[in-house]
Amino acid sequence: MRMARSLYEWLWQHEFWLPPGITWEDMQESEDTHYPQPRDLLLSIPFALILVVIRCAFERAIALPLSTRLGVRDKQRPKPQPSPVLEIFYSTRHKNPKEGDLLSLAKQCDLPVRKVEKWFRHRRNMDRPSLSKKFSEACWRFTFYIISFFTGLAVLYDKPWLWDHRECWTGYPQQPLQLSLFWYYMLELSFYWSLVFTLPFDVKRKDFKEQIVHHAATIFLISFSYCANYIRIGTLVMVIHDASDCFLEPTKIFNYMKWKKTCDSLFMIFSAVFLISRLVIYPYTVLYNTYYYSMEIFQPFFGYYFVNVLLIILQLLHVFWSCLIIHMVYKFILQGTMEKDMRSDTEESDKDEERDKIKEKEKNGITCFSNVTSNGYIQRNGSEPLDNRPHRANGHAKER
Repeated sequence: MRMARSLYEWLWQHEFWLPPGITWEDMQESEDTHYPQPRDLLLSIPFALILVVIRCAFERAIALPLSTRLGVRDKQRPKPQPSPVLEIFYSTRHKNPKEGDLLSLAKQCDLPVRKVEKWFRHRRNMDRPSLSKKFSEACWRFTFYIISFFTGLAVLYDKPWLWDHRECWTGYPQQPLQLSLFWYYMLELSFYWSLVFTLPFDVKRKDFKEQIVHHAATIFLISFSYCANYIRIGTLVMVIHDASDCFLEPTKIFNYMKWKKTCDSLFMIFSAVFLISRLVIYPYTVLYNTYYYSMEIFQPFFGYYFVNVLLIILQLLHVFWSCLIIHMVYKFILQGTMEKDMRSDTEESDKDEERDKIKEKEKNGITCFSNVTSNGYIQRNGSEPLDNRPHRANGHAKER
């Protein structure tokens, strides 16, 4: 207990987090003046649980019926035949067994290897989230981002630091906490806590681990900016990020509805808003502001360097994501179609698996003949063998 207290006192030394000449005693609250307190952040936990309840009710009462009305249909998935041996292997060992395991399981079940492969393929598809679930999640996120973005604008439109960025540092760190800013912070922080709570039940994409890191980093940044009273900079960061998210989620919604042209148009709008807000507005409004304007008020200290490092890391992530978006836009301009989202966990089909196997064998120099590919036959020289040439009847190919 004494060690923990000593660590706490060392960590929160005023020399670390406050400008020279300011101590924690100067940040004492009074009846008329309130400053951010770390204990306030505990309120975000019950608020996050309330958001989870609201989300469940929203998805069940609004999003799911809306998906039906808009023609979002879940794909009919063939159910695998009951097999206790395969089910135990799938649940306890591996969902995508290797060739040796497939041979062993085929012997145990007295089934062809191809049927065992097919069973695992169908079983994996059963665990994948339905289209209506993806639609519901996107609707909830879109609703929140719209509310959050316009809440941020409503809170900030009459604040001087939105228009004159030097005002972010006037009187720092003795900047009283306004009630509207407190609730705006609680709204954002509670939302990201709710995403952490629902991670086990949400649609799991290929970047699941990255999502966990992202949510943890976001919670840390929001919490730190609150505790160190970087409220004014924090509000600017949050409203800038929400601006592009408002266009990302409806892009997903129209994709699930298969409104391709609308989806493509929204993606282009999202790309433009993302690139402008993250590569132009954010560097000037936040980075330049924090690095240069703050020095007009106080001398550098540890907290100054620490917050700038965090904001620069965030900008590096913006650059990384921007490169991915620019690549997708480039592909769209060249091909006229949107590239598949690599984060998506797509359905597996028998035809897809056969095609993958054929490509793998071709890479190894093996010529494979198959009647399940899109062209019907694959030849070393592109021609059909005499014995396997199809007879045409009613426009369809039939094998002898």
